[in-house]
Amino acid sequence: MKRIDDEFAFQARELDEQITGILGDPPNRKNYQAMVTALLAEYSKKTIVEDVNLLSFALVDQLNFLQPDKLVAAAKKYDAPHPDTVAAFVTCTDAAYQTLLNNLFSTHPALTRKAVLVAFLHKNPNAWLAQEREPDAEDDEGEDDDVEDSDGPSADVIDMFDEMPDPHEH
Repeated sequence: MKRIDDEFAFQARELDEQITGILGDPPNRKNYQAMVTALLAEYSKKTIVEDVNLLSFALVDQLNFLQPDKLVAAAKKYDAPHPDTVAAFVTCTDAAYQTLLNNLFSTHPALTRKAVLVAFLHKNPNAWLAQEREPDAEDDEGEDDDVEDSDGPSADVIDMFDEMPDPHEH
């Protein structure tokens, strides 16, 4: 059984690509910090860009995650109610960031819940990436059928096309 929703897996990978892209090669922390600062300024306003990855990007370095097992459980469903359950398992060391996080949870609870979980998954890949390598039991049943099909025609099909003389031909 999958541990997290596919959309969370997708968003966590996207966040990783965004961070890697902004950092560049070699990593340029100045560009990265400028992006984070700009995003945090944007999310401090009343009207915000409702984008899960941008909010995750803005907060990822500021968040402290409590009870990772409960956060993984919360990531089983992308559009779940009760963002306060996720809010209870995340804090910020800096008081200004904690105030921002609290405001975001009160004004944009669903977006903030998703962003916090994406940031958590990004920071804790071992908590969920194992599911990507282990096929589901349900998927295993269907894979056997696919393997037969991909190995070529079955003996039954081959037998249908044996070169037997057609009794109707003269």
